Amino acid sequence: MRKIYQGAIFLILLSLTSCGAFFNQPFDTGKARIGENTSSESILTGILPVKETVVGVYKFRDQTGQYKQVENGSTFSTAVTQGGTSILLKSLEESKWFNPIERENIGNLLNERQIIRATRKEYAKNSKDKQITSIPPLLFAGIILEGGVISYDTNIITGGSGARYFGAGGSTQYREDRITIYLRAVSTSSGRILKNVYVSKTILSQGISANLFRYVNLRRLLEAETGVTKNEPAQLAVKEAIDKAVETLIIEGIIDGLWTPKGGEPIVNLIKEKYLKEKEAAASTVLLDRKLEDRRGKEAVSLSTTSNQIAGDYSNSKSHLGANLAYKFYLNKPSLNLNIGAGYFQLENEQAFKDDFVSFDVNLEYNLLPYDNVSPFVYGGIGTISDVNFSNLFVKFQYGVGVEYLPVNNFGIKIFGEQNLLLSDELDGFVQGKRDDYYWRIGVGLNFYLGKPYKKVKSVIFE
Repeated sequence: MRKIYQGAIFLILLSLTSCGAFFNQPFDTGKARIGENTSSESILTGILPVKETVVGVYKFRDQTGQYKQVENGSTFSTAVTQGGTSILLKSLEESKWFNPIERENIGNLLNERQIIRATRKEYAKNSKDKQITSIPPLLFAGIILEGGVISYDTNIITGGSGARYFGAGGSTQYREDRITIYLRAVSTSSGRILKNVYVSKTILSQGISANLFRYVNLRRLLEAETGVTKNEPAQLAVKEAIDKAVETLIIEGIIDGLWTPKGGEPIVNLIKEKYLKEKEAAASTVLLDRKLEDRRGKEAVSLSTTSNQIAGDYSNSKSHLGANLAYKFYLNKPSLNLNIGAGYFQLENEQAFKDDFVSFDVNLEYNLLPYDNVSPFVYGGIGTISDVNFSNLFVKFQYGVGVEYLPVNNFGIKIFGEQNLLLSDELDGFVQGKRDDYYWRIGVGLNFYLGKPYKKVKSVIFE
């Protein structure tokens, strides 16, 4: 039975390593294939220009000078691809808004044209057609695109988790890097910088492993280990960032009137509306892809089911279910609110004390992450508790902690725990010792927010 148990644990840990990666391990070399595509989502999908713009790119390269990180020794391999110009030219061609011309290796092109002229001139000595030596002129660019990869930040986020039990365990690790590129359009007639944009892209690396190390019998040791790592290709990350930079350059150019889309003003307005929404979303997004936006209304009604247990002068206390109804409204900050509530519950010590109570509470509550959909909160305040006949009224203080999750805006699910401290030792009808009575409350509740969010997020900092 023990062996079956150990085998089951190992199979579970094995499944954590991703079935797709484990059962499709590469055992042979792969064939050449067409390059992978990046994200196909674009505001400009299906929108074409009235006329393509001729652009030239002399260089778009790595400007960070960074080398790859290695655990031991040193390496002269760069962290970022040096072929940024080629990637940019491909993105310009795929956008169908630009007509890129060769400028990175213009010397090779001019040399080849010179060879053509010399060859034709030699051939023309014995020919009556004197026009044979002429070749078409080169296209000239109205706009030059400049820029490059200006930043490669490593280990901006690292982490992991793991567990081990009786020689069986598993672990996960992850790391996130980030590249940033700038792209600018320069007028060749005036030298004026027409537009300047920048884009950031994260690069994710993950590792998952599981292992088993157990003595299954006398002098019989079972040891097994498996795992998989996944690293996002830096070249694809650079390509996706460049694609996004080209798209942003086109969109901002359309809004500023640098180039015109087919369809006229209605298409311009549509693009502008979508782009403003995207900018607003980007402005409220920080590390870990946390989107900082107002999710809660100015007021809320809260319904909770609680479990209550007394800690008084008697032993053998029992837990009983109760209910709470509360109303809260936000003060000057979106994270601080005033909470007014009432509750009904029962407290009991076996064969000693049992009674029904009602409570009234006033709390100040503080949300630690007010713009996230998962937010811890702390609260504290003053209140009263009495029996249902209001014959005995006691003043108390309470404090607690909890976590709220918002699956959608204006609706939250919360769990919380609190301690209620009385200023009297007579809650259970028995006075003994120096300590006043108190009771615990643990609950699960729903928050229904009313009205529009308190305020808009205008600026973002890294939290």
